[in-house]
Amino acid sequence: MRIDSHQHFWQYDPVRESWITDEMRVIRRDFMPHDLEPVLQQNGLDGCVVVQSDQSEEHNDFLLELANNNAFIKGIVGWVDLRAEDIHDRLRHYKQFESIKGFRHVLQGEEDRSLMLRPAFMKGIAALKDFGFTYDILIFPDQLQYIPEFVAAHPDQKFVIDHIAKPYIKDKKIEEWKRDMQAVAKHKNVYCKISGMVTEADFKNWKKEDFTPYIDAVVEAFGTSRIMFGSDWPVCLVAASYEEMIGIVKEYFASFSADEQEKIFGGNAQQFYNLK
Repeated sequence: MRIDSHQHFWQYDPVRESWITDEMRVIRRDFMPHDLEPVLQQNGLDGCVVVQSDQSEEHNDFLLELANNNAFIKGIVGWVDLRAEDIHDRLRHYKQFESIKGFRHVLQGEEDRSLMLRPAFMKGIAALKDFGFTYDILIFPDQLQYIPEFVAAHPDQKFVIDHIAKPYIKDKKIEEWKRDMQAVAKHKNVYCKISGMVTEADFKNWKKEDFTPYIDAVVEAFGTSRIMFGSDWPVCLVAASYEEMIGIVKEYFASFSADEQEKIFGGNAQQFYNLK
């Protein structure tokens, strides 16, 4: 099964989606399953994992309804308040829905850059394992320094780094990010999504070769059994079409074995998220 491991749906609201800047105004509109399904088909993909774009349980309900009505949505990464006193009750509630595979918190936007290490957050992460949920790590490079301690505290929890931790591709900064990613990758319970790269590059003037050293570093650190393709559609549209985004990744891995390509474009996501 060929899977896009990372994309979003929303009905555009200028307050809720205030993170969409003027520079990104091309995505200031609704993006729904009927917009994505033909694109997946045109690119030879069987389904996707939809990831939260709003930190509310109402958004979980919205995504659940979409998944119930669209079989190509193979899984949902939702949001819960991991620091809540009733976190076990909330996770028990979501366990009844087969399409909910895991959760994510927008750590990249937190003023407290090491929020993931706070006791209340760590307690919530520890609860995920009891229910078999995954956790997507959304951070900027300055937060990578905290991730080895974070994931080491939960060795039986499955984690995945979103968007290769958003390195500074536009500025061609790589060494510190690369070193920190290598440290994270030593923890075998952590995967990495090759996604979101075009939005960290120069929106208008990127070239495919801009991404090569960053993908090189991810493959070197994680190997081909712990990486997965994700488009980050529709956010990627601010800098590239879906075809351009997947083209970057397909071209890079064209010389890899058929088995390795199968893992990267679906097998690893299927195993990580337990997709049916």
